[in-house]
Amino acid sequence: MTSATPSLDRIRVGSAPDSWGVWFPEDPEQVPWRRFLDEVSQAGYEWIELGPYGYLPTDPARLTDEVSSRGLKVSAGTVFTSLHHGPPVWDATWEHVSQVAALTRAMGADNLVVIPSFWRDDKTAEELEPRELTAEQWRHLANGTERLAREVREQYGLGIMVHPHADTHIDTEEHVERFLDATDSGLVNLCLDTGHYAYCGGDSVKLIETYGERIGYLHLKQVDPAVLSDVVRNGTPFGPAVRQGVMCEPPLGVPAMEPVLTAAQGLGVDLFAIVEQDMYPCPPDQPLPIARRTRQFLRGCGA
Repeated sequence: MTSATPSLDRIRVGSAPDSWGVWFPEDPEQVPWRRFLDEVSQAGYEWIELGPYGYLPTDPARLTDEVSSRGLKVSAGTVFTSLHHGPPVWDATWEHVSQVAALTRAMGADNLVVIPSFWRDDKTAEELEPRELTAEQWRHLANGTERLAREVREQYGLGIMVHPHADTHIDTEEHVERFLDATDSGLVNLCLDTGHYAYCGGDSVKLIETYGERIGYLHLKQVDPAVLSDVVRNGTPFGPAVRQGVMCEPPLGVPAMEPVLTAAQGLGVDLFAIVEQDMYPCPPDQPLPIARRTRQFLRGCGA
């Protein structure tokens, strides 16, 4: 007799524009925002992220109408930063962050996902800056992130969730642990993206078990090991790797979702687990069937 699938009652599952091939506020290769909202609801999700600022309507009243009419709610907004460059970038960073944070707060969400800037161009592979930060840049990154966390919390009531990401300076296990050890656990938490962490050689379950108090948000994603092997061998940048299909539909890749979700449930806190499958660009009819299958798969995992 098999045991019943455990209930993951602390995990709130959602999806994001990324799973519909959306990377930019405007792009002719992306599905229109109304179609995304229609289809994410049809696929059985209740929670969404805002995606790139300007893709969804930025007027809070209009966006509230559009989202609520489809039975959806917003879990987080997303910002991009280059805080390792120190105080000279603060004003421009805050201008961007404050726009997104205001909309995120107006939509009733509590989280702001913070993605570091890329060290190489995700399309051309041009090296924009060295892959490794200097000691001074690590200090700027830690201090700037803590400042950002304080300002966002004080002015907008949001918590920041820093997203380790391929082709950024917070990517590998070594870099993620260095960042966590350098920042205040009372201010700075992680958005653990299981796909990006696996892409960069990390073990999501180990990270949850070791730094559980710092895991404040999840992105559920898998990588295709065969494609990843080719990407690593050839030094392929992230954008072309996505076009090669490095991020794949669960449960076809790694890491296995069940152990990750079980470890997250074991933290004893409520966590969003937002499905993302990077596939920019993609045919417009591709995302919805994948989203439906993925939602069904996660239900089978107890989420």
